[in-house]
Amino acid sequence: MAKVVKAVRGMNDILPGEAYQWHFFEQTVQDWLTMYGYRCIRTPLVEHTDLFVRSIGEVTDIVEKEMYSFVDHLNNDRLALRPEGTAACVRAVIEHNLLYAGPQRLSYSGPMFRHERPQKGRYRQFHQVGVEALGYSGPDIDAELIVMCARLWQMLGITGLRLEIGTLGSAESRALHRTRLIKYFEQYAKHLDEDANRRLHTNPLRILDSKNPEMQPIIEQAPKLIDDLDEPSRIHFEMLQLLLREQGVQFEINLRLVRGLDYYNRTVFEWVTDKLGAQSAVCAGGRYDGLIEQIGGKPAPACGFAMGVERLLALMHECGKEIEPLLPDAYIVHQGEQATSFAWKAAEFLRETGCRVILHCGGGSFKSQMKKADASGARYAIIIGDDEASAGEVTLKSMRLAVDQARVDLHALSDLIKT
Repeated sequence: MAKVVKAVRGMNDILPGEAYQWHFFEQTVQDWLTMYGYRCIRTPLVEHTDLFVRSIGEVTDIVEKEMYSFVDHLNNDRLALRPEGTAACVRAVIEHNLLYAGPQRLSYSGPMFRHERPQKGRYRQFHQVGVEALGYSGPDIDAELIVMCARLWQMLGITGLRLEIGTLGSAESRALHRTRLIKYFEQYAKHLDEDANRRLHTNPLRILDSKNPEMQPIIEQAPKLIDDLDEPSRIHFEMLQLLLREQGVQFEINLRLVRGLDYYNRTVFEWVTDKLGAQSAVCAGGRYDGLIEQIGGKPAPACGFAMGVERLLALMHECGKEIEPLLPDAYIVHQGEQATSFAWKAAEFLRETGCRVILHCGGGSFKSQMKKADASGARYAIIIGDDEASAGEVTLKSMRLAVDQARVDLHALSDLIKT
């Protein structure tokens, strides 16, 4: 007997019993994006590895540990499965000169890949919805991104999310802060863990994001980036806060908020929850004004965010959001040569009128077919024998209500089913 082949660990199947929840989520997200004028862009799953090294940063966990990268032996290209969507979106915008037509509001969704230890809410293949606003420099677009998130949570029935916002300032203010951080942490080099020592002279801001409890007292006393902000960055952050207050969006200022990707500047934000264990962030983003130039385009401002689909679906469940599967309106059972021919005709007629119909296949007695009709969840069984077919009629039976079944003309059927 052949060995059973299973899915790769951390890359999960989405089965029919849960796919309807994904359909609801995806349709809600599409309606929401349309409300705000965001247009869809689709990029390949595979990109050149250098795109992510240049954009995300060489000294990041994603590039160093998590990225699925490989050499294409046909042409010796170094390629990678995309670990996030922003870099690929920006690459496409540059390659196709989309900003020539003016600022762009773009969105994408699909699988991303990171090689890490699978756990609840964190998988090796996971799905994201991303939103990118390119060519906009003011805090108004930053605020719009946050406000539109708040609206989506309402549409999805999600409650209890907290918004944390912060600022990373300009490249110049970050450089100044970086120098101060290195000098500060060098005093405690013996007390830093392995990751922190490794990042000390390459990416010291990431030390602030450490979850090691033994390092928290040192981190708490570290210099704060807000003290090194240049004036334009300070004004930008203050205006963002004002806009959010005007829109009634509650937030907490987190001066230690550090995104895991190097391309961020100025505004950063996260929507977090305490309902999913350690995986608290369900949506995160911010401004990345230098990224377009960094990967070969003309300088242009940009900002965006990404949200984890699996985490949001889990959070919807935790919040008691019940999504009913879309069940068939009718299940057609039939027996007899003339009946079978008429059953096909009836099924297609009903589908043309917008009804969801399952036509029984595989034969069997009326009794066995009725059991399948009941199991399908359909509201009605449509019973067709040769007698009904000869008269151009069907027998309509409610599967959920205690009412008598009735013979009806085929052309009157759709109106009865829809009532």
